[in-house]
Amino acid sequence: MRALFLAITLLCSGPCIADAVRLTNGEWAPYLGEQLPHRGVASRIVTEAFALEGIEVHWEFYPWARALYLAERGERTGTALWLRSPEREKAFHISEPVIESGYYLFHRKDRPLDWRQVGDLSGLRLGGGIGYDYGKAFQRAEASGQLQVNRLASEEQGLRMVLAGRLDAFPMDKVVAFALLNDRFSSAERRQMSFHPRPLRSDSLHLMLSREIPGNAELMARFNKGLAALRDSGRTARYLMEVQQPLSLAP
Repeated sequence: MRALFLAITLLCSGPCIADAVRLTNGEWAPYLGEQLPHRGVASRIVTEAFALEGIEVHWEFYPWARALYLAERGERTGTALWLRSPEREKAFHISEPVIESGYYLFHRKDRPLDWRQVGDLSGLRLGGGIGYDYGKAFQRAEASGQLQVNRLASEEQGLRMVLAGRLDAFPMDKVVAFALLNDRFSSAERRQMSFHPRPLRSDSLHLMLSREIPGNAELMARFNKGLAALRDSGRTARYLMEVQQPLSLAP
């Protein structure tokens, strides 16, 4: 399939941009999800930004490592959504920011925490998701042993361990945490939860298009143009507000 795609691309005269793209994705509600309306609000933003440039998106959902692998090899056009890094810039064309993500430390209300710098978290029983990057300071402190972090297979497991008193805090994107608590936890459980207002990290997340596919540089330029138009129309902000408005820790 990859060879066929490359052959068709190379037969085009001049820059050749497909009118349809195959993008990999993963599960991260409410931003991304195969069963969510519009495949998640972030997927909706990507789809509509491409649509403004006359390009149709076909989404394929995989475990995250697989989603990245297929796109990096050029077996798919690209993948959404990811943090920018020097390593990824070598393998991908990286878009303008699609959404902003803020990670906060969730804890039980009856076990408040306070911190100003990562070192203040030393001695706490912290959780984290396997493969998640919580910022340079956090990662360095964990690697040096200053922080003891119990890396878990799922964020739901992390929040349940906080509720059970087995962890003091678990870092999550605030919108993702609220969606998870609303979908899978009872009102009584939500009433027990809180989060510290200081973000552990704040970052933008991006669409990435494989450098292995000729024409993807031009394709990315078209996506960024559509993304800017979508943002200027107010639709991006409206979509994000619509998905966040019903979410809270209240019953």
